[in-house]
Amino acid sequence: MALQVGIVGLPNVGKSTLFNALTSAKAEAANYPFCTIDPNVGVVTVPDPRLDQITQFIKPQSVIPTAMEFVDIAGIVKGASQGEGLGNQFLSHIRSTDAIVHVVRCFDDPNIIHVAGNVDPLRDMEIINTELMLADLDSIEKRLQKIEKTAKNTADKKLKAEYDVVKKVHVALSKGLPARSVQVEENESLIYRDLHLLTAKPVLYVCNVSDADFSAGGNDWVRAVEKRAQEEENKTIMVCSAMEAEIAQLPLEERKEFLSSMGAEEPGLNRLIREAYGLLGLQTYFTAGEKEVRAWTIRKGTKAPQAAGVIHTDFEKGFIRAETYHCEDLFNLKTEQAVKEAGKYRLEGKEYVVKDGDVLFFRFNV
Repeated sequence: MALQVGIVGLPNVGKSTLFNALTSAKAEAANYPFCTIDPNVGVVTVPDPRLDQITQFIKPQSVIPTAMEFVDIAGIVKGASQGEGLGNQFLSHIRSTDAIVHVVRCFDDPNIIHVAGNVDPLRDMEIINTELMLADLDSIEKRLQKIEKTAKNTADKKLKAEYDVVKKVHVALSKGLPARSVQVEENESLIYRDLHLLTAKPVLYVCNVSDADFSAGGNDWVRAVEKRAQEEENKTIMVCSAMEAEIAQLPLEERKEFLSSMGAEEPGLNRLIREAYGLLGLQTYFTAGEKEVRAWTIRKGTKAPQAAGVIHTDFEKGFIRAETYHCEDLFNLKTEQAVKEAGKYRLEGKEYVVKDGDVLFFRFNV
């Protein structure tokens, strides 16, 4: 499941530094705009303590976590939707992603240039959001012009349905509202998704702060971003990308000591990864045996045959049943045999909706 999260923001807000910390890659980070032009893509392991807990009771030869992709996209500037700062190229990179992590600068440092001359997170958020909406509006207006006349004079129900969806999105964007604010019916969802709108993508705001403000629990800029995000019904998290990049370069044992000295159990980026994972509407199920314990990624609401198909298409084609229990039952009862004896081990059919944390064994016949 190759789903991508795009990291966006104005130039010099800490996107590439954050990407480096996430992926332990070396995206170029420099103190001038547009040092990142081609998007950097990194595969990131999704931290899940349940995976380690399972191996305490089922001893495998190998442990395989699930993963997701992050894309470091070059800084967007005002006028990007009209091509400013290679804007059209950058916006196309965002269009190919499934969700957006919007990095907002919430720190002041005279040694790091701000393209607008001063730090103002709400203004910066508005610039990015406006450019994304303007790009969507341009796209929707072109689509509307193409189908409007035909849609009004045809019996083609599919074309009429497309026109209705495009019209609703156009009205919202014209009012300065993102495409995600539009309510679409179930039968319209595929049409809506195929429009590939930038402002239809879910957003997570990341407040990038100094290490001092991170230790202090934030600052007024962070609180302002949180308030605005809440109004938009979006989430926020706070990180210090410079500090996280340093932590990511430490050996594992030193990393644990550093985090312990700060009173933290894990890097702040772990939460960012998990929040981004949830932003994509994803969840995890596990397979567990002596050969391996492995985490698998599925969308929320996935039924058992389709979950089996993530492992191999033959599993879905020849699906007979799923044998399952929840990982919490294993943690509480200590062995699979005890889970069975407690009546927690179940047989489920084709209509079973897999739950986050399920441990599954599939029976199939091809």
